[in-house]
Amino acid sequence: MLKLYGFAVSNYYNMVKMALLEKGVPFEEVPFFAAQTPEALAISPRGKVPVLGVEQGFVNETSVILQYIEDTQPGTRLLPVDPFERAQVLALAKEIELYIELPARACYPEAFFGMSVPDVIKEKAKAELIQGISSLGRHGKFAPYVAGETFTVADIFFLYSVSLACAVGQKVFELDLLAEWPAAKALLKQLEQTPHAQKIAADKDAAMPQFLAWISSKK
Repeated sequence: MLKLYGFAVSNYYNMVKMALLEKGVPFEEVPFFAAQTPEALAISPRGKVPVLGVEQGFVNETSVILQYIEDTQPGTRLLPVDPFERAQVLALAKEIELYIELPARACYPEAFFGMSVPDVIKEKAKAELIQGISSLGRHGKFAPYVAGETFTVADIFFLYSVSLACAVGQKVFELDLLAEWPAAKALLKQLEQTPHAQKIAADKDAAMPQFLAWISSKK
């Protein structure tokens, strides 16, 4: 059985968890926090989450894990077979990660953990977020899903990265990042209400106290 290493508060962990649930693949969740200990580094080369344990060893990096799952597991397809269509989905996922997820992440300490972020970093993040959302609005189809008619890996990145970016926009900048993209906003709300997303959200809420205690121990 596949083993998913990580913790339920991580959005990247939840991306992989969503893919496994959508495909109906049995898996075991193994609690694993990011660390630089020899034990952690034996599982994850950078001590980061998530990691997928498979028969041959470990697979790391979320986008790679998602492609590995698609290539090796049965169930609902999350990537198109056609090379061009697959490239569009993967490009959308990468654009969300690079141009929305990463700028937003710079502001997570202030948005979610009561810390302050220097103004120069926030100004840079805000500009990049606006550009990233605009790029997604141009490239995404939202008809009804991000890449077209079917739920794909792009929607998984959209659900678990753009939702956090929108929270950053509201909490840090008092800005509705999806104000000009009503189809994207509607899709985000729709995805958040699916049974698998609801289960993942409940698991995240249940794991939050332990996660916050772990964060406090690192200060």
